[in-house]
Amino acid sequence: MIAATASIEFVSTATETEALLLEANLIKRLRPRFNVLLRDDKSFPYILITSDHWAPQILKHRGARTRPGHCYGPFANAGAVNRTINALQRAFLLRSCSDSFFESRSRPCLLHQIKRCSAPCTQEIDFKGYGELVREANEFLDGRSRTVQKELSAEMETASGVLDFERAAIYRDRLAALSAITSHQGINPRNVEEADVFAVHQDGGFSCVEVFFFRTGQNWGNRAYFPKADRSLSAGEVLSAFMAQFYDDKPAPRLILSSHDFEERELLGQALTAKGGRKVEVSMPQRGERKELVAHALANAREALGRKLADTASQQRLLQGLTETFALPRPPRRIEVYDNSHISGTNAVGAMVVAGPEGFRKNQYRKFNIRSTELTPGDDYGMMREVLQRRFKRLLDESPRLTADSALAAALTGDAGEAAESPWPDLVLIDGGRGQLRSAQETLAELGVTDVPLVAIAKGRDRDAGRETFFMAGRSPFKLPPRDPLLYFVERLRDEAHRFAIGSHRTRRKKDIREAGLQEIAGIGPTRKRALLHHFGTVKAIERASLSDLSHVPGINAETARKIYDFFHEQAAR
Repeated sequence: MIAATASIEFVSTATETEALLLEANLIKRLRPRFNVLLRDDKSFPYILITSDHWAPQILKHRGARTRPGHCYGPFANAGAVNRTINALQRAFLLRSCSDSFFESRSRPCLLHQIKRCSAPCTQEIDFKGYGELVREANEFLDGRSRTVQKELSAEMETASGVLDFERAAIYRDRLAALSAITSHQGINPRNVEEADVFAVHQDGGFSCVEVFFFRTGQNWGNRAYFPKADRSLSAGEVLSAFMAQFYDDKPAPRLILSSHDFEERELLGQALTAKGGRKVEVSMPQRGERKELVAHALANAREALGRKLADTASQQRLLQGLTETFALPRPPRRIEVYDNSHISGTNAVGAMVVAGPEGFRKNQYRKFNIRSTELTPGDDYGMMREVLQRRFKRLLDESPRLTADSALAAALTGDAGEAAESPWPDLVLIDGGRGQLRSAQETLAELGVTDVPLVAIAKGRDRDAGRETFFMAGRSPFKLPPRDPLLYFVERLRDEAHRFAIGSHRTRRKKDIREAGLQEIAGIGPTRKRALLHHFGTVKAIERASLSDLSHVPGINAETARKIYDFFHEQAAR
């Protein structure tokens, strides 16, 4: 590191805690390869109960907390949030629809019919009653679940006592939903209300940090991280650097439990206290329930790292197989896969996905809105030429290619990390046949890029997976044996590019539809369009509507409803 230093910059801070927070911020922003790097490109989901409307909404929330309301979390993944929200809707009957959808309702929606919403939109419940439901939901998520359950149980007994069995059944169903939430949270601690548990396990030169989240005395999930760190760093050093970066963009709980002790543990607690404005304790428990929580997290870290090492070994074998099959000079560190998506040339989008030894690199995916006005609608070759030209022209401008001699010198001098992080692909895969390959070759040759291996993947007859034909320059077309793991690997790369391209195309198409209105749907004139908008309020609400909802709009028969539904839910976008 000293040999590679070109200059040194000094930044003075008022306290040591400020210095620790600044260090974590700089590491996440500059990503120096000598430090422990936390690869965390996705924020945690939260549950938000809004407070900017007379009928608060419950929804999943990510990112900055700009909307007024009560936020609960974090949850380890979106699936846990969705399951919890569904259960909370059954228990507290809060609405999850958008404000525009809410304001446009003239009758209760399907969620009310399946007993997951109290339908405040059509005054099926009054303001006071809905406010009581919101209060109970907030109390439950704040940790007072037993109090809420006792209140509901008392209400059920009261209703039953006056022979109002329908109302008693409603309270019974809500109690059952609450029981489902509290009983499916995994391992729930008895004496820990709010804590994050960190455990690190090291093996084979890799580190895995497992994080468990406990809120309101319940386990809200866990996530495994594999930070990039020097092999000489101890578990405590990795954990210290990881935790400082972890809380750089998220609030810390009152208690943080660690599997290993480290020198800056007390300092980290002081820094998080100063940042959050409340006391934060960072401790390494030695006995009792807290020690059991850490041991459980450590066991999960050990298992996660074992799976990661097994996946890495399998990935390395597949990359080695690619090297031999496609006659590459070395195993690829960066694979780029390209595909296009459009409907008769409209809303054409090109997509690039990136994969490497660690799997898909989703933060490096790119989409290209086809800009050329000279292309014939549906000209896949022309679209591929435009995508590759824009991609590699920018690559040449921003990161001139290392020559083979330079790359070899970097490897010999131990600077192979730079080559490994190079934005230049070692292999380019194109969804298509001989024509797409020829277009790609001509495009790259015009730019002076002649040393990037190109492979075109043509689908089999009837577009059957497993019968793909591969096209490469200077070789006859060939196929891989059926059930070959390498074939499945290439199919997975191709299918990921296809998925990303179609998703990007649909996003653009829906945006155009919203901007243009409903003119593109056959059989929808001004009168029917006005009826649809009066009934649903917005085009987005029409897009989400079911067939039965569309059929209930005045002037919309079953056939027209089917046309509208199919227009917004087409599955074979190309």
